[in-house]
Amino acid sequence: MQIQAFKDTVRLTNDGSLQIFFLGTGSAFVKQNHQNNFLVIKGQEHLLVDCGTQCPIAFYKYNSSLMNVENIFLTHSHSDHIGGVEELALMRRYVKQSKVKILIADEYKDLLWNESLKGGLSYGEQKDGRYLEFEDYFEQIVPRKISDEPRPMWDADIGGINIKFFRTMHMPDSVPSWKESAWSTGLLIDNRILFPGDTRFDPDLIDWMEKEYHPEVIFHDCQSYTGGVHTGIEELKSLPSEIKKKMYLCHYADNFITFDAEGAGFAGMTLPGVYYDFG
Repeated sequence: MQIQAFKDTVRLTNDGSLQIFFLGTGSAFVKQNHQNNFLVIKGQEHLLVDCGTQCPIAFYKYNSSLMNVENIFLTHSHSDHIGGVEELALMRRYVKQSKVKILIADEYKDLLWNESLKGGLSYGEQKDGRYLEFEDYFEQIVPRKISDEPRPMWDADIGGINIKFFRTMHMPDSVPSWKESAWSTGLLIDNRILFPGDTRFDPDLIDWMEKEYHPEVIFHDCQSYTGGVHTGIEELKSLPSEIKKKMYLCHYADNFITFDAEGAGFAGMTLPGVYYDFG
């Protein structure tokens, strides 16, 4: 993997290499580094993973526009992951006059629309005597369910990008496993890059991914304390050294950017505004 500097504007295509570009690396309420949303870019295709409240501003910062995004995937329904979707959908419908493609399982689609997006998107106009619905804004990319064990996993191809996503253990912190948790997911990109998404400490997930796929790099959720609905740094420090040395920490708070990740055995802190190039 090589880290390449940002130049001029966010690229949504490249020469065919697999690249990750973090528009932000912060947690929900950061005022620096923007929220933890990122682009996957490969050849002529791209995928925006999560679109939080600060995502439109991040695109502007990098001399681009959220409206240029064609494909999105949303890990779960917290505002730092879906808060910019309303703007994206409205701009695409009324300015670009085209739908956004969204990779989403049927199990999550109605939940996302009815409990999060409908209030801001449905009632702006009527079409054929009805208010607008999910399909008026989005074109669903339907994934294939490829596994139920050890937890549900889905699979889809966005052009030449393979995405596998799976259930994770994020919220609430009062439940013991992913089975009782609210909908949240992590991703495996081209069987090479693991992004567990927002999650409590879940060594079973990491062990499963390591044994089955042996990812090259892990971008992992991290906070400075133990408890709540995210993974604490002390918990991550308990992982085997061979896991930590390929793990970059992300989704961190403003007061966490000075943490010495390398000194604790990790690959480092995830950086916003650079291209992680996997060739």
